[in-house]
Amino acid sequence: MEWDDGVATTPPLGWNSYDSFNWNVTEEQVKANADYMRDNLRQHGWRYVVVDWAWYYPGQGTGSPNQDADFQPRLRTDEGGLLWPDTTRFPSAVGANGFKPLADYVHAAGLQFGLHLMRGIPRQVVADDLPVPGANCGAREIANSTTAAWLNLNQGLDMTNPCAQAYLDAQFDLLASWGVDYVKVDDIAAPTYHQAEVEGYRLAIRRSGRPMVLSLSPGPTSTDNGAHVADNATMWRVVNDLWDDWSSLDALFERLHAWTPHRRPGAWPDPDMIPIGRLSQQGPFGPPRYSDLTPDEQRTLMTLWSITRSPLMWGGDLTRNRESELALMTNAAVLAVDQHSLDNRQLFGGTHTAWTADVPGSPDKYLALFNRGNGDATVSASLADLGIGSATVVDLWSGANLGTVSGTLSRSLPAHGSGLYRLTPQATAPGDQR
Repeated sequence: MEWDDGVATTPPLGWNSYDSFNWNVTEEQVKANADYMRDNLRQHGWRYVVVDWAWYYPGQGTGSPNQDADFQPRLRTDEGGLLWPDTTRFPSAVGANGFKPLADYVHAAGLQFGLHLMRGIPRQVVADDLPVPGANCGAREIANSTTAAWLNLNQGLDMTNPCAQAYLDAQFDLLASWGVDYVKVDDIAAPTYHQAEVEGYRLAIRRSGRPMVLSLSPGPTSTDNGAHVADNATMWRVVNDLWDDWSSLDALFERLHAWTPHRRPGAWPDPDMIPIGRLSQQGPFGPPRYSDLTPDEQRTLMTLWSITRSPLMWGGDLTRNRESELALMTNAAVLAVDQHSLDNRQLFGGTHTAWTADVPGSPDKYLALFNRGNGDATVSASLADLGIGSATVVDLWSGANLGTVSGTLSRSLPAHGSGLYRLTPQATAPGDQR
C-alpha cells in the first residue's frame, strides 16, 4: 500500500542544518534561518526547517559525535530511552519541553519543523536495558547488532519483536507531541536497505496521528528497492553525501534518470541537500566557504533538480545568502517546474543531456538542456521528439522570449552550463496525434 496521507504531494522545499553547521547547530541559528525563510522564501513555497544529526548529544565540538566504550558523553534520554534535545544548544528544551518551543516558533512563522534520527535505539539505552514504553520488554530484547559505520550512537531494531515497533511508536508519539512535521532517518537506505525498519518508521508515523515527511538517508539507495521505498517513504537519497564539486554533481544525471520509474507524488528520489551558499562553518567537510560550484554549475544543479522534480533542501546558511543565492531560490518559473510539471523524463544523455516534462493543463513542454563538457558547446534537441513542429520559446531563468523555432532548438551553453525553457507549440510535428 503506497504512502497516501497527503504529505509532500509536491517535492519538499526547505533547509537542513548539516551542510553549514554539522551537528553543532544551535537554537538561535535554527531560529535565524527560520526567520530568513519566513521573510524571503515562504512566499515562494519554501516550508521545512530541519535540524540534522545528534541534537541530543551534549555541547559542541569539531569531531564526529561518537561515544566512547563507556557510552560517554551521555545522550539525553528519558526513562523510556527516548531521545530529548541537548539543552546546551537548545535551551528552550529544558525540563519536559523538548522541541515543542522551537517547533512552535517555526510554526508561528508559517513554516514546518523537522529533525534527524539515526536508525534504531541508542546503545546506552540497550546497555542500561531501559524498559520499552508501553510494552513488557527491555531494550536489550529489541536491539540487534547493526550500527552505522560513521556514528556509533545507535544500534538497529529487531522488528520481528513487536516491542521494537512499540519503541518506535513511543518515539514518534513524542515527536508528534512536539509538533514535528518531517523526520530524516539515517543509516536506513544504504549501504544496507533495512526494509523491516523502513516499514516500522512508516507505521510509527501513521500511528502517531500526525502527518510527517519520512526522508531516508544516506544513499545510494538501490533501484532494486525502488518499488518498496516509493511505497513506504516520502523521499530517499539516491547518492551519498553531495558536496560542492562538479564530478559529484555530474554523477547525479545518471542516478536521477535511473529513478524515473519510481518518481510520483508523495514519493521523491532525493539527490541530497543543495551545497550552495555558505557551507561548513563548523564542519563537516572542508573549510568555511561559499560553495565551490561555479555560477554556471549552481544554475545547472537547480535546473537538474527542478526538471527531475527533486526535493529542494538547501544546505547553506540562509542568513549568509547573497543576492545570487536568493535569486536561485526564488525564480517562480523555475520552481513551478519542480513543483508542478508532469511526465518528467530524459530525452538523451551523455556530454550533452536533455530532459523534458509536460506543463499541466497545457500543450506546452518544458525542456532542459545541459552541457556537461569542459568547454563551450551548442546543445540541440529535436522538437519532433516533443511532438512539436514549431514553438515559441521562453527562457525560464531570464524570462526572455527567444522567439519562434522550428525543427530544432539549439543553444550555446558554457562548460557545465544549462538552460531551462518553456515551449508553446505553434504547430505539431507531422504525424503526431497527441
